[in-house]
Amino acid sequence: MRNRRKKFMTIIAVAVSVALALGIGPVAGENPQCVRAAGRPVAIDSCLISGTDVECQISASSVPSSDDGKYYIYADEVYLDGTTGDIVASAKAGTSVSVSFPLEYDTGKSNLSRKFLVAIKKNGQMQQVSNEHYITNPQALAAYSSARMDRGIKGILPDITRVSEGQLQDLGIAQVVYNMDINEICSVQSAPGAIAFDYNGQTYYFDGDLIGRYDSTILGLNRNGLQVTMVLLNGGTGLYGQDLIHPLAQDGFECPSYALNVADEAGCNHIKAIGAFLGQRYSGQLGCGQVDNWIIGNEVNARTSWWYTSSTSLDLNVNIYVKAFRILYNEIKGMNANARIYNSIDQEWNRKSNPGSFLAKEYLDQFNYYMNREGNIDWDLSYHPYNSPLYDPYAWNGPAVWVGKNLTTPYITMQNIDILIDYMHQNKFLSPDGEVRSISIAEIGYTSSFGDENQEASIAYGYLKAASLPDVDAFMLFRQTDEPEEMESHLALGLYDVEGNKKPAYEIYKKLGTADEAEAKARASEIIGMDIDEMIRENIVWTRSGNGVVQ
Repeated sequence: MRNRRKKFMTIIAVAVSVALALGIGPVAGENPQCVRAAGRPVAIDSCLISGTDVECQISASSVPSSDDGKYYIYADEVYLDGTTGDIVASAKAGTSVSVSFPLEYDTGKSNLSRKFLVAIKKNGQMQQVSNEHYITNPQALAAYSSARMDRGIKGILPDITRVSEGQLQDLGIAQVVYNMDINEICSVQSAPGAIAFDYNGQTYYFDGDLIGRYDSTILGLNRNGLQVTMVLLNGGTGLYGQDLIHPLAQDGFECPSYALNVADEAGCNHIKAIGAFLGQRYSGQLGCGQVDNWIIGNEVNARTSWWYTSSTSLDLNVNIYVKAFRILYNEIKGMNANARIYNSIDQEWNRKSNPGSFLAKEYLDQFNYYMNREGNIDWDLSYHPYNSPLYDPYAWNGPAVWVGKNLTTPYITMQNIDILIDYMHQNKFLSPDGEVRSISIAEIGYTSSFGDENQEASIAYGYLKAASLPDVDAFMLFRQTDEPEEMESHLALGLYDVEGNKKPAYEIYKKLGTADEAEAKARASEIIGMDIDEMIRENIVWTRSGNGVVQ
């Protein structure tokens, strides 16, 4: 969502080098689950943890000639490319080869979040002959497999000042979404109350006061039966987290969140430690609370709004994000096997309102390409299907110029979200087990600036549409209470106004998903002028003329 900054918890402050290799596009006709790059005759088919080792399966259509008839397996940190890392194994070259080497978990040479490649010795020089491949089952070493708190899709971005008043329970909320600035939680040994965390042969420190308040908040939410989804941001303001800012984001451009530093050793090591620390601490097993879902960044295709680098290259930006995602995925799931890890894109499918952004569709496609090329994992999708414009008050009747009925649509909103669902059903997007990925509507909101009744009907329409889709696991309403800054842009999105009064939308959201849902449906149908069940069941998409600008 643009034109506003998300409010962080009140417990926190509101706040590559160009030599990174560009990716090679997919080869026509290849199996998308195992892409062999043009000119590279060898493929790493899998890299899996087995006990204390990593086992890799290697295949080749024909064995490349070499000086000694051997394959050499390199382990590269994500900021390295080619034959620059450590040789961790070698084997006789062949068309089908198995190799294994030590995982060396929680040491200075840990292979958990490294990428692997095959090389041969040719004319005395090492030559890369395969794509890179990551470990894809980090959950195999997880100390915890905490039972998830899945109990419904109804969610909200809470007003932390009202949580203790029982409003979330009254609304029947099942899950909440919140933000954590990982830049802010970092600390040093000399800081009072700093929490020490030993990992990979180093000691890292976290802000004890801030982490303690996160503990208290998450525990309180969990005790009320609420599942927690945490969005990890990199605000760049933390004194001890400056090494987390990517070199291409250090030009002074102001942004709520910056690309993570996967360009050097210090940045990557710090990201690894943060992922492991958070995955362990919020596993639900240490008395600090449980986070079931982690979203890496926010609307990362919106480069100048939420995942800043100075580069305008789609491939380079996705490449940077994928590396950060891989590290955090492996480190978090290496602690809690049942955690879900989501990416995040906005609703601007084929049209960008901000020239500094990338199209959501092209970003998702490139992300998925890298995931398949470098080892498919159980990544999940966080999507924000806001109306267009954001303040358009009619969720059930968008402008025809923005809401289309096929893949060429400029935007994907709740009206045509079935386009996204169908897109994610393609074979190339399926999980390693052949399943459709979890889709979280982790942020969605409707304004009351143009009438309370429109907000009521929009919320009912959005929620019921989401509830009708089995692949959607969350509907997170943004937000509990109006935000004055957002209201300047006609975005009165809360269920409460700024003075703490309930809007009519409060009651309709309260009834949805309960025995009183029929009353909410009747009210929404009355406002819309059509039976809402029929509209959703028959996938009836109303559109109107104009560009959605409401006077």
